[in-house]
Amino acid sequence: ACICEKNKRVTNCKLSSGVCWCESVGSGTPVNCDTLTSKCLLMKAEMTGSKSGRREKPKDAFEDTDGLYDPECESGGGFKAKQCSGNTCWCVNTAGVRRTDKHDADLKCNQLVRTTWIIIEMKHAERNAPLNTESLKKFFKETITNRYLLDGRYISSVLYEKPYITIDLKQNSSDKSSRDVDIADVAYYLEKDVKGDSIFHSNRLNFSIDNEMLQFEKTAVYYVDEIAPEFSMKSLTPGLIAVIVVVIIAVVAGIVILV
Repeated sequence: ACICEKNKRVTNCKLSSGVCWCESVGSGTPVNCDTLTSKCLLMKAEMTGSKSGRREKPKDAFEDTDGLYDPECESGGGFKAKQCSGNTCWCVNTAGVRRTDKHDADLKCNQLVRTTWIIIEMKHAERNAPLNTESLKKFFKETITNRYLLDGRYISSVLYEKPYITIDLKQNSSDKSSRDVDIADVAYYLEKDVKGDSIFHSNRLNFSIDNEMLQFEKTAVYYVDEIAPEFSMKSLTPGLIAVIVVVIIAVVAGIVILV
């Protein structure tokens, strides 16, 4: 027997050639505890715990009504392009986030569209003095590379504008090797750590910058796919429309600059 340090929602753990292998709760899929578990398997395990009443409920879990569902995962742990709840179905990206309107079971999802850019925005609690920007950047870059095993080249930027911390992770399918962790999994692990619902077995993350503990009030995660989402305008909230418009303007501006 062994302990899966990077995933507490596992069972039947065994040591094989020096590596701890376990079965993911809810699916029984084997997971290698030397690396991150895929977001799809984590969500499935979380839903299994929720159904049995064992899962702890973070106080802000209700904020994302579309976020947590019981997903269908591929044998390798990734999301299936088409997800359903009863007779209602929708298409998702590699982060498992819905990218179409909800339809009936006849919906066709031709491919699993890759999420190439993830924006993690955190708001820290009120404080008089701003944090040291360089210390903050160093903390998050080291945490993402050491704790979540993401190659530093995928960390596009860490921006601090008191009280907001914004982290950009970018990873194209052509860049990612089979050994690289996926930015969608990294973002999910980080989001859980920030919300105090760590996926790690016992290694809780202390957000300490210059020996001062940091408290967070709010976290939001935004996803940009390599192919634009297929929502009808009537299904979009004004806020989401604004985000999409901003991203489109940013992309167009980038094209203009390049030209």
